[in-house]
Amino acid sequence: MQVSLLQCQSGRDVEENLKFIREQLDLLESSERPHLVVLPECCLLFGGHERQQLAYAGNDADSELKQTLAALAKQYGIYLVAGTIPILADEGRVFSRSYLFDDNGETLGHYDKLHLFDVDVDDGTKSYRESDTFCPGEAISVIDTPFGKVGMAICYDIRFADLFRAMRLQGAEIIVLPAAFTRVTGRVHWLPLLQARAIETQCFVLAAAQWGEHNQGRRETWGHSCVISPWGEVQAIQPEGCGWLSAEIDLATLEGIRRNIPVVAHNRFEPPKLKR
Repeated sequence: MQVSLLQCQSGRDVEENLKFIREQLDLLESSERPHLVVLPECCLLFGGHERQQLAYAGNDADSELKQTLAALAKQYGIYLVAGTIPILADEGRVFSRSYLFDDNGETLGHYDKLHLFDVDVDDGTKSYRESDTFCPGEAISVIDTPFGKVGMAICYDIRFADLFRAMRLQGAEIIVLPAAFTRVTGRVHWLPLLQARAIETQCFVLAAAQWGEHNQGRRETWGHSCVISPWGEVQAIQPEGCGWLSAEIDLATLEGIRRNIPVVAHNRFEPPKLKR
């Protein structure tokens, strides 16, 4: 099946970001069905203070951003991992939520980012505190689709192997990762982490990333959107620039890899459990 990842340089103008995504979808060529498309984290709003997300947050049932992205999936006949958008939560905060829509624009499932990026980085932003704006999610998400089981994660989640093992134990075959990795951390950690998670889970990992300078250079992201095979090979990568990265993946290859190296059966540790 064909998978396509869009690398973006999103800014603070939602309409401009949406216009770019529409233009790119117009350019996307595929006669194959199903076609899985993955957008990066914060694809519609990025680069300013996180609190700006609150102005665009809606409920699951009436979010305009959700409805717009679902309409794109239907219009272009694609299965769409719709990056992340803000969805209202408690305490004046929002969830960073990723939806998976089918090619009719119907919601197959969603995932709320579990691990929030509260770290210090030696870049123009210096201090990141996502928990000031976002609530952590409360569930692992592995979604049934006609082409296989899709596990969902977002950006900073890649550092937490237990989440990925839990998704594998729930049947994941493809893991999608919308991301906006910083340039400083991405330069050293991005590819090793993606390859490790693919090898450990024996899944395809599809990581769609933000790239370049945002907000007049105060935010800089690493790019390097990539498709990683369950053997840990970099099947396709786009280091810089905006646009599409497309590849063909064959889920039939999972069977041989998992049979020859049966890590799930060999693992002597208890399955991970999500803390409440």
